[in-house]
Amino acid sequence: MIENKFVPVMITPFNLKAKVDFDAVSKLIDFYIAAGVKGFFANCLSSEMYSLTEDERLELTSFIVKYVRGRVPIVATGSFGLAIEDKAVFAKKIYETGIDAVILITGHFANIEDSDEILLRNFNQMLELSPGIPFGLYECPAPYKRILTANVFKTLLDTGRFIYHKDTSIDQTQVKEKLTILKESGNTSFEFFDAHTPNAAFVLRNGGKGMSAISGNFYPEILVWMVNNAANPALKEQVDWLQKELIEVDPLIHVAYPMSAKYFLSKRGLPIRTISRAHALELTPAQKEILNEIHQKFLGWCDTLKIEKVAIESIIAPKVYQDPAI
Repeated sequence: MIENKFVPVMITPFNLKAKVDFDAVSKLIDFYIAAGVKGFFANCLSSEMYSLTEDERLELTSFIVKYVRGRVPIVATGSFGLAIEDKAVFAKKIYETGIDAVILITGHFANIEDSDEILLRNFNQMLELSPGIPFGLYECPAPYKRILTANVFKTLLDTGRFIYHKDTSIDQTQVKEKLTILKESGNTSFEFFDAHTPNAAFVLRNGGKGMSAISGNFYPEILVWMVNNAANPALKEQVDWLQKELIEVDPLIHVAYPMSAKYFLSKRGLPIRTISRAHALELTPAQKEILNEIHQKFLGWCDTLKIEKVAIESIIAPKVYQDPAI
């Protein structure tokens, strides 16, 4: 049985030349792990994957795998390329970095006007061209959000090749349908994650394995607490209170994302610049003030629920080299 977990959709820190800042990436990983995350989703939309070159996607993912050193599982998007054959080639390349599963974007396998039959045909071709690679599914908002119907979800689950799903339907009825199919399948190793923070308590109480939401790029400690406690009847009152708080601020943190997350993390003390390839404009004073207010709310949540905040000073402190032979 897989434990419930929070898996952040990793942002990508950039330096002053808008190149990947690998030193900041390492500190971000340390921060996530200190917060209690149980996995990473690398090279995703939050990572600004569409603004990275193919080499950057592979280099960044490889760096994350090497730095994490097997402490938690890692998945990464791998369905890039025009033709299915191209996607299969890239999927193999990114799988060879050492990740645990390659994530396939549902919108990469059919045009918006295409039927589910075309979608499934293209997925089947991808599976045939990529033997031995474990896959995951992600209803990514870009290039367009292709929400899987319950029937398509079941068909793909029945192939035995998918071990991971990140749902973005937002609709709790659709989420419940998929969770019911998963439960009836008897597959206890498949991981079902929801991307929509307002759905957290609902998903975790109905058999979902966890959350993979952008809010974890602001306050991962809060999402870890929610994942660990949402299904605990003894903490129902606290969970429901926190869920209402998260629902209130969720639309606000999406504004100018991922720049908003980078500002929030820098405010928390991480050495992450507010530089983004996906969001060209600087945050306005009004946007910063809203994020400052959410930061105060975050501190209040921690105090109310006795959640220990990550000690940022321990993350950013220079590491002392020690000769392994000593």
